[in-house]
Amino acid sequence: MSEKSVPTPERDLAGHNRISTQALTSVAKAAAAEVLAAPAAQVRVSWNDDDGLLALSISSAMGALPLSTVGRDAVRLAAAGGSVLSRATAAKASILKQVEHLSGSSLSRVDVRISGLLLREDGRVS
Repeated sequence: MSEKSVPTPERDLAGHNRISTQALTSVAKAAAAEVLAAPAAQVRVSWNDDDGLLALSISSAMGALPLSTVGRDAVRLAAAGGSVLSRATAAKASILKQVEHLSGSSLSRVDVRISGLLLREDGRVS
């Protein structure tokens, strides 16, 4: 009877896993585009060293309701996540969580700069 090789925890952990900057950038762009309701092509990502951890900086447009819509129906603004500032603030935590989950990397922080608004009547702004 032949013995089968059973993987041990030590064998499973051998070696290195590295994620390239390009792959991390793609993950961050996709996460930011989804959270900010903007095309990934309009998302700019940069990385900085923050005392040994990764700090993510994002500059992007963000989907938003037209002022005429908000003026007629303020309830839609609340349903869409609130003001531009409150949505950008909430986006930081959401993007950080998604990037860490998908990449396995630890981020120290996410900085978000809203570079423009994409007016959307369809209500998809969050």
